[in-house]
Amino acid sequence: MTLNNPYQTYQRQAVTTSKPEDLTFMLYQGMVKFIRLSNIALQKNNFEESNKNNVRAQDILSELMVTLKKGYEVSDSLLSLYDFMKFRLIEANIKKSTEILEEVEGYAVELMETWATAMKQTKIKA
Repeated sequence: MTLNNPYQTYQRQAVTTSKPEDLTFMLYQGMVKFIRLSNIALQKNNFEESNKNNVRAQDILSELMVTLKKGYEVSDSLLSLYDFMKFRLIEANIKKSTEILEEVEGYAVELMETWATAMKQTKIKA
């Protein structure tokens, strides 16, 4: 019999009980985290760890892409941005480029901060 890690249990429950806008914010947070971890590992020449975290960030982008509601101009723009970011992450992984990771991290942080601002403004209006 194995005991569940309390932190993992908390995370699982947070995901299953969160509103869609909170889940999107969590995805942005995770993407930023994994890009940063990939960059740190790359700087230490730990290519396996860098690759693992880079792929996790790519997976988050894929999830963001498939959950977009089609038919809106903003969705089309986000889809293009997500696709570009994913391409750049793949390129960073191949070229072992911290510069590209920092570029994509900048986009990810901006998306996360913009989403947080939008959530705050929506709560104020509600």
